[in-house]
Amino acid sequence: MKIAVCMKQVPAESRGLMNEETGVIVRAGLKPEVNSYDLSALEAALRIRENVPAEIHVFTMGPPKAEDVIRTAFSMGADAGFLISDPAFSGADVLATSYTLYRAMETAGEYELVLCGRQTTDGDTAQVSGALAQWMNVPHANWVSDIENVTEASVTVAQKTERERVRMLLPLPCLLSVEREGFLPRLPSLRLKMTAGKKTVVSIGIKDLSDRDPAHYGLNGSATRVRKIYPPPRTQRNPLFSGTADACAEMILHEVRG
Repeated sequence: MKIAVCMKQVPAESRGLMNEETGVIVRAGLKPEVNSYDLSALEAALRIRENVPAEIHVFTMGPPKAEDVIRTAFSMGADAGFLISDPAFSGADVLATSYTLYRAMETAGEYELVLCGRQTTDGDTAQVSGALAQWMNVPHANWVSDIENVTEASVTVAQKTERERVRMLLPLPCLLSVEREGFLPRLPSLRLKMTAGKKTVVSIGIKDLSDRDPAHYGLNGSATRVRKIYPPPRTQRNPLFSGTADACAEMILHEVRG
């Protein structure tokens, strides 16, 4: 079985600026880290491989420094890593990102199972996995809290909905978006850490894809157009009120009204 895991590098802190023209996060100067939700997707793949013979391939899209995501995946047990990096891919929204992932995965062959994290901590849309499944034309399930059984033809999962837990049987190939709570990532292996830096990372640019039309990628291929960006107002004062409940309510009302 071949398993593809989609991972992303995100800013390690929430502060940051937005490019007012393009609506893209300005990441320069922000310390990067691996998206925590994606580490759970990798953990899910590693657990499957413990029970079923499988090869795990990790795909990440970003600038050259996003190679660190692949190195981290190697230190946890991934077999192969693909860095999707090209200036033509920058500024992509959900549509363009999912399409780029789809075309990049095509270059490495077919996968029986694709695993994604619930969402990213920078975009928080939780839509890339579903969009990718649509491009691939495969069934998919979100909010997967447990992968109960994997065979050559199907996978049985538990899906965590708002009110209940649902068991689902999906045919392969399919795509799963997993929950962080169900797949606590393991610590990197010291032995694998020592070899992670020596393993080859395959670079994928637009020239490597079957569709090389730049109009389909990055900002050009994005359906989203940001019309206005502005930071939320910051409270400069933090007044403290004391007294009875009624007196405090009056003071708060006076403060809100200015």
